[in-house]
Amino acid sequence: MTTAVVLVEPAGPLNIGSVARLCANFGVDSLRLVNPRCDVLCEEALLMSVHAASFLRQATIHPDLQSAISDCKRVIATCGRLDHGGIPLQTPDTALKWLLAGDSPYALVFGREDRGLTNDELRLCQRVLTLHTRAAYPSLNLSHAVAVVLHDIARHQLQEHAPIAKDPSPAPAQQLTGLLEDAADLLLEAEFLLPHTRAARMSKVRDLLQRAACRTEEVALFRGMVRQLRWAIRTNRP
Repeated sequence: MTTAVVLVEPAGPLNIGSVARLCANFGVDSLRLVNPRCDVLCEEALLMSVHAASFLRQATIHPDLQSAISDCKRVIATCGRLDHGGIPLQTPDTALKWLLAGDSPYALVFGREDRGLTNDELRLCQRVLTLHTRAAYPSLNLSHAVAVVLHDIARHQLQEHAPIAKDPSPAPAQQLTGLLEDAADLLLEAEFLLPHTRAARMSKVRDLLQRAACRTEEVALFRGMVRQLRWAIRTNRP
C-alpha cells in the first residue's frame, strides 16, 4: 500500500512538523503540501517532526490540489464543516474500507486549519470522510485529524479478517476534469448551458459521476462521445 498525505495550504509550522512525525509513525510514503502558507523547513516545524525531520525535508510542494493527487488511484478528503454544499459525507469505516479495496497509490487530503477544503476541492476527491465529532464543534486541529485517520487505517489493516476484495478504482480527478471541460464546451455550444450557469451545473454533473465511480476507460468513452458530437455539429452546420 502506497499512501500520500496531502495538506492544502497549511499555515502552521507546528502542525506541519507534527504531521510529518505522524507520517513516519504510520508508514506513510509521502507528504505533499499544496501552496503552504509558512516556511515548511523552519525551526519550529523541524523540532515538532522530532525524528522525522528527514521525512519532512522530502515533502513535495504543489501549486494546487489536482496536481498533488494526479497519480493517485483513490482519494479521500476530510471535512469538518457543516456547510459542505450537500456533498455526501461518509463515516471513517465506510470510506476507509473503500480506500483499502482499491489499488494504490492512495491519497488522504486535509484542508486548511481555519476553513478546511473548499467545495470545489472536495469534489476533486472520490470520497469525503467526516469524523465522529460533536455537531456543535465538529472541526479538529489539523494534526489531530491526521492522527485519527491514520490510526483508523492502521486498525483496518491489522484487523483479523479475510482480505478485502479489490474492485476497480474510479478515474482520477484530472481525467474527470478534462471530460467535464469538454462536455461544458459542447453544452455551451448547444445552448444548454449559459456562461453564468456553467460552474454550478457542471458541479452537479461531477457529483453524479463521482457517485457512479466511473472508471478510467468509461470516462475516456464519454469524452470520445462528447468530442465526436462536437465534430458532427460543426461539420453539419450550414
